Amino acid sequence: MKFNTKAIHGGQHDVDPAYGSVMPPIYQTSTYSQSTPGGHKGFEYSRSGNPTRAALERAFASIENAKYGLAFGSGLAAIDAVIKLLKPGDEVISTNDLYGGTYRLFTKIFEQFGVKFHFIGMENAENIEQFVTAKTKLIWVETPTNPMMNIIDIRACAEIAKKHGIILAVDNTFATPYLQRPLDLGADIVMHSATKYLGGHSDVVMGALMLNDESLADKLYFIQNASGAVCGPQDSFLVLRGLKTLHVRMQRHCENGKHIAAYLSKHPKIEQVYWPGLEEHPNHEVAKAQMNDFGGMISFVTIGNNYDEAIRIVENLKIFTLAESLGGVESLAGHPASMTHASIPKEEREKTGVVDALIRLSVGIEDVDDLIADLEQAIGN
Repeated sequence: MKFNTKAIHGGQHDVDPAYGSVMPPIYQTSTYSQSTPGGHKGFEYSRSGNPTRAALERAFASIENAKYGLAFGSGLAAIDAVIKLLKPGDEVISTNDLYGGTYRLFTKIFEQFGVKFHFIGMENAENIEQFVTAKTKLIWVETPTNPMMNIIDIRACAEIAKKHGIILAVDNTFATPYLQRPLDLGADIVMHSATKYLGGHSDVVMGALMLNDESLADKLYFIQNASGAVCGPQDSFLVLRGLKTLHVRMQRHCENGKHIAAYLSKHPKIEQVYWPGLEEHPNHEVAKAQMNDFGGMISFVTIGNNYDEAIRIVENLKIFTLAESLGGVESLAGHPASMTHASIPKEEREKTGVVDALIRLSVGIEDVDDLIADLEQAIGN
């Protein structure tokens, strides 16, 4: 089954044998009747499992070519579950350019429990080797990274991880399974903030994990149930609905992203554009090898790296909405230094290029001419 078909039908079977509903019903229930103690029809309590969530989890697994899918209350809840696989004294090697909430979770929550994190540049995967010790248990990768759009070679990371018996987890939120499937490239766990492209309509908060290893899946299912960071049936329904148009939405995100990246690259007031589809992007060839297209996420800096100018631009956009998050059908603009990455200390942010003048765009699926006209009036000549 090819991806476009999987997005609509993947993992869905015998969802509603009672009435033949085309969409899985929303089972808005906390508990389930039992014919005898322990005698139930597969579900006993909705923290442990819910038919609507189960349908979504099967769909999650299908689009990432995985055997197992887990749906969480948020992307951070999914990441939290992965780090709970570790114990005090364990070490994690993470990319140094990553979502601010992930950095906050790692440094403010798990470091105090004795987990050590190394934040390094992974554009050259060989950099990872020098940080590997007997205590290294996890390599955490984002690619493309948030917000600098750096590309990390997943296959090269997987070779290092397998050589040393380390788990490799990849945050695939920016690319989505439509563009990139890390499990096929050797990753052990794939994470998504399903709030973004998988849901696609800015109306739900959710996280997802996909993987193939049964033992690892059992551990994560246990953590999910024991910690209780699950999503509800209504949210599960919304994301399942969103998945059915993922392929057509991503086509337009990519098309619009290409046009806008080209426009910004030629603009006299723009100093630098970060988008992996540009030939001058440092790891453009890696992106071509592991991605089917280059997505709709773009970051840029104006000439002079002026903070006030960046704020003026984002405040004057009309069609792009100034807001956190990304991946919805509508175009969004953000100022990472004061919004999504404000939890990262300034000196750490700037080491990775997240300067105060950086603007991040989530290019939606509107008419691209309207989006370019909006940028033109906001940036000026």
